[in-house]
Amino acid sequence: MTYPIITKKRHPHDTWRLADYEQARATFSWGEARTWLSGLPDGRGLNMGFEAVDRHVEAGHGAWEALRCVAADDSVTSVSYAELAADTSRFANVLTTLGTSPQERVFTLLGRRRELYTSVLGTLRARRVLCPLFSAFGPEPVRQRMALGDARVLVTTEALYRRKVEAIRPLLPGLTHVLLVGSVDDPPAGTRVLEDLMAQAAPKFTVPPTDPEDMALLHFTSGTTGRPKGAVHVHDAVVAHHATASFALDLGPRDVYWCTADPGWVTGTSYGIIAPLTHGATLVVDEGEFDVHRWYRILDTQNVAVWYTAPTAIRMLMRATPRGSGSGLPGPYDLSALRFIASVGEPLNPEAVVWGQEVLGLPVHDNWWQTETGAIMIANYASSDIRPGSMGRPLPGVHAAVLERGQDGRAAVVDGHVRPVSRPGVEGELALRPGWPSMFRGYLDDRARYEACFADGWYLTGDLAKRDQDGWYWFVGRADDVIKSAGHLIGPFEVESALMEHPAVAEAGVIGRPDPVVGAVVKAFVSLKPGYEAADALKRELLAFGRQRLGTAVAPREIDFDQNLPKTRSGKVMRRLLRARELGLPEGDLSTLESPA
Repeated sequence: MTYPIITKKRHPHDTWRLADYEQARATFSWGEARTWLSGLPDGRGLNMGFEAVDRHVEAGHGAWEALRCVAADDSVTSVSYAELAADTSRFANVLTTLGTSPQERVFTLLGRRRELYTSVLGTLRARRVLCPLFSAFGPEPVRQRMALGDARVLVTTEALYRRKVEAIRPLLPGLTHVLLVGSVDDPPAGTRVLEDLMAQAAPKFTVPPTDPEDMALLHFTSGTTGRPKGAVHVHDAVVAHHATASFALDLGPRDVYWCTADPGWVTGTSYGIIAPLTHGATLVVDEGEFDVHRWYRILDTQNVAVWYTAPTAIRMLMRATPRGSGSGLPGPYDLSALRFIASVGEPLNPEAVVWGQEVLGLPVHDNWWQTETGAIMIANYASSDIRPGSMGRPLPGVHAAVLERGQDGRAAVVDGHVRPVSRPGVEGELALRPGWPSMFRGYLDDRARYEACFADGWYLTGDLAKRDQDGWYWFVGRADDVIKSAGHLIGPFEVESALMEHPAVAEAGVIGRPDPVVGAVVKAFVSLKPGYEAADALKRELLAFGRQRLGTAVAPREIDFDQNLPKTRSGKVMRRLLRARELGLPEGDLSTLESPA
């Protein structure tokens, strides 16, 4: 199905900070972007924490609201920038008192709560290295990442410590300090109560000289095989965080901003904490669990202006508020303050873009980046028309290309050289020219793995894409997900998107099942919306629907119904796990699985 271009019209509250895309690309430089930040006084370098906190206080904006913490019972606690400066100063002083040194690793194992922001920003201001962990991880992925990252300090809750860390503590000899947040009556042996330490610490802290190339963040990302990779990011990345939040999220001072990403992932750090605070925005911190009415209520009562969420969450809202139902929102919610919606974490189906326009009155803007890129690289912009299904165009300062592929599906490297595709619409590996400030500086202790990501002056993303004649990029799939069937290279996302246009389909995951005749047969695993029965008649209907939408060469030939598709905790359907189970192969790393087996 072809979706028409959505022509943008100004919202009453629009700012359009990137009003002229072509002009910005022609004139922008990362050197210019550095001047948008303060830098440490007296030329002492650049520090993420300083740019997120200190500079606003020093500019006389300490009374501005930094955090708006919404508890599970909907009560709200407000934290000003001045209060955040005092909290993070105390935490930085605690790290100093404990005897930790610059560049040592501080891990957080916390959900969305005030103490998380204190720990993250205090760590950065103290020039220690922040390593966020997803609080739903089990003990083994926690142990593995803390061991690989050489954890010195862990900040967590008593409950999470007892469930996930206490038993593995002997396996982490470098873990010297465990700091427990919240109410703790009887702290376990070998732990300390952070509140007690903070009460003894001074509320003033001077950020030490910080080289922009000092390590600031260590984000672990899982591959389909092998151990997790620790992507190293430096303080200079804040330049890209700040600029891209303005360009891609249209974010500015005192905007009420809600990023729903978990703080244990790169989005929840880069755009859930650092980038918006560098702009002087107000962060909505929801301490509750996902609920359709709760989310609409927060958008309404907190007057959210900019909302950054995940396609999975959008699809869950779509189920409750279907397009064309004529019923509007599922309650008396006022979203008139909302002016911009963006989504990231997985490709955004065209249907979701149109749903946003029809149901919320605003389209959902897809964008693309990776843990390794550290910041948004390709996006749909507030001022630009949207082509539903496209991830947009490269940001100013980002140079992208689609490279010709070899037999293995990755970019073909011949005599050390690669070649961009010569025609629009041809699929290849998405590549970026290095040089943006948030580009990762390496995989921790794995130089060979890092160097394998580059060829002929390009960073090879491992993602397949195509570029249309007007410069919009379209996601196809991961290189190792692409299905080769009867000579056709088929992106599973395209098939999944088409199946999700059927009213019965809630979610879909597509793989290639090996076949001796055609190489691989496209097979889809489908979960159904309430009210539909997994019957043979529906299966035949979906197969026909796929052929009608995609043609016989691309459409699935087999469909299985599965109401429990394996997904990561961030909501992505795990195709490699579907493939492993279908073929009876080892399932590999399950640490990011929604419900580990």
